[in-house]
Amino acid sequence: MIKIIGIIAAIVLPFWNIPLIARIEKRKSSKDISLYWVFGVWICFILMLPSALVSTDIVFKLFSIVNIILFSLVAVETIRYR
Repeated sequence: MIKIIGIIAAIVLPFWNIPLIARIEKRKSSKDISLYWVFGVWICFILMLPSALVSTDIVFKLFSIVNIILFSLVAVETIRYR
């Protein structure tokens, strides 16, 4: 049961990036988002991805894969409107 809850949370949590993407798109601006923060977070996710891919922990693996995809969209939108 704990693993199932963890899997659900690992998939759902990164989807909270979607409102951020939508807000940037709606306002056509990303001025309130620090590029240092975006690139710092994105680089950390990139550096964690190889570990996640070889991990046997399905929660860590799913979270990392879904998060890298959705946060990459945040980074693209931030750069696009900068």
